[in-house]
Amino acid sequence: MRGVFDIVGPVMIGPSSSHTAGAVRLGLMARAILGEEPVRAGIQLTGSFARTYRGHGTDKALTAGILGFMPDDVRIREALSLATSMGLELAFQKVDIPDAPPNTAVIHLTGAEGRTVKVQGASVGGGNIRITGIDRFAVDLTGELPALITIHRDQPGVMMRVTSILAAEGLNIAFMRLSRQRRGEMAMMILELDELPSRAAVTACRDLDVVEQAFAVPSIE
Repeated sequence: MRGVFDIVGPVMIGPSSSHTAGAVRLGLMARAILGEEPVRAGIQLTGSFARTYRGHGTDKALTAGILGFMPDDVRIREALSLATSMGLELAFQKVDIPDAPPNTAVIHLTGAEGRTVKVQGASVGGGNIRITGIDRFAVDLTGELPALITIHRDQPGVMMRVTSILAAEGLNIAFMRLSRQRRGEMAMMILELDELPSRAAVTACRDLDVVEQAFAVPSIE
């Protein structure tokens, strides 16, 4: 069943929920996954994003999200100039990504503390988004719920050890997804939760000997 939000769209700065509100949320999600203040952003656009991004303000919207602005923030219109004053270096590129949804962006971010991330996602209508890739892993993430993401060695018992940490904090898991490239190598686990995990819980997950990275991603609703 479709809700009112799906029919009338989000509260936002126009002109388009897909090219503006959705693009802002893609930028916000990439920023959240990076987990620190971004200082460089390389943004690749494909499909209709690539064809119309200047006319529809998609470049401004993506930049606004990366800067941390919400979809109804009037500063979206000035995001490109604000990026310079806020210390964010920008580069846009049109690319061809076979089989990608039409409103797709690949966002490469570098943070102030040196962390890097590549996030691929699409604006799917009504301001909604779907993240389909984080670094080298295929994922399926909407940003509607907070999440804990781990990158770990693919071996038995990892899921139990991570979920035990969350259970000790009283956190309920709404959805769980696992992505791996090859058996026994590195894998990514996404646990969407009812509440954002504490810094202590994230640190405990990160300290597990099988975990390479662990980070929390707040919801962007």
